[in-house]
Amino acid sequence: MIQVCSQCGTRWNVRDKQRSWCPRCNGTLLAPDATGPSRPPGPNAGWNIGPRNAPRLPPGYRWIAVRPGPPPPPRRRRRPLGPTPRYRAIPRWGLVDSVDRDTGPGRVRREAPTPERIRTALFVAAVALGAAALVHLLRYLLLVINRNTLLNWFVADAATLLSVLVSVAAVAAVMTVAYLLTRWLVARRAAAFEHAGRSEPRSGRALWAGTLLPPSAAMALAVSFAVVAATTGHAASWALMAACVTFSCLPLLASVWALVYVVELAKAEEHYSQFRQAIWAWWLLWLISSVASVFASITSGAQDSQGIANNTVAMIVAYVIAVAAVLATAKLFEVFERKPVERPAHRWLVVPDDEVAATESAAAVELLGAEPAA
Repeated sequence: MIQVCSQCGTRWNVRDKQRSWCPRCNGTLLAPDATGPSRPPGPNAGWNIGPRNAPRLPPGYRWIAVRPGPPPPPRRRRRPLGPTPRYRAIPRWGLVDSVDRDTGPGRVRREAPTPERIRTALFVAAVALGAAALVHLLRYLLLVINRNTLLNWFVADAATLLSVLVSVAAVAAVMTVAYLLTRWLVARRAAAFEHAGRSEPRSGRALWAGTLLPPSAAMALAVSFAVVAATTGHAASWALMAACVTFSCLPLLASVWALVYVVELAKAEEHYSQFRQAIWAWWLLWLISSVASVFASITSGAQDSQGIANNTVAMIVAYVIAVAAVLATAKLFEVFERKPVERPAHRWLVVPDDEVAATESAAAVELLGAEPAA
């Protein structure tokens, strides 16, 4: 059995044992051939042979086209990426993009107060109004005791001064809440209309005037009537009370604009059908509270003991209704805050197709050729 070296062309008689390497040059030995090639192939044996006279290769070998020139550069190996990062909690550094938007020359950027600040103001207002109601209830009990027992001048003056102080604190807390909620309403409307791709139909002055001017004007008129009645010494009569309440409630009719602004906000966010009950309950409570507050403020100019007692009861009722109105406002605020402007109002769920489910359920469970199960 003859094997020919593919490098030096030496023919080796390997007899009956096939070899792989040439003993002379360590080249690769071709497959064994009983007769061997008629012409020993050298290292450049097939270079000058045309395609028609190409030598016949031994079995197991083939011609391979090689790119001329130097070999291509080796591929650049990628660096190892290291271990996979693992976090115990969801990382927050890549979930929020802070984009500074250009407000433009004719546009004012409105910033709303934080929800925590508004919640704190609402809580303080509710506590102040509740404390005012308790102080006036204590004052009413002192008036009942004073019918048969003469009170100490210090106790009487302290009760009067304390009622005035808690009333001023309650008024300041309510006006602070109104100011913060007006800022929140203006910013929320701007964000809602911008998210919907529309422009704000109301100007900032109109929003501020429609929300803060009516209660402020009503409060100013009520205080003015009370001061005039107290300084002139005019006894409070039902006719005078009715006239003062009617005249003082005229600015309250403008509080309809606050309802309009809130309804427009809910419709811009497409939540009006869900918020309708909370919005109307809030507005009716504030309207009733405003009327009760104006009535109690006007009747505070009474001089007789029965008129003072009636005014104290009116104050207690007004403060209790005001507490309910503040709680309704806090509920409405939380209803809006639970659904931010950017969050969609609907949540989409994957539901399986009825036809696919019916087909899968109707598929046979028996094997082919078997009897159906009983």
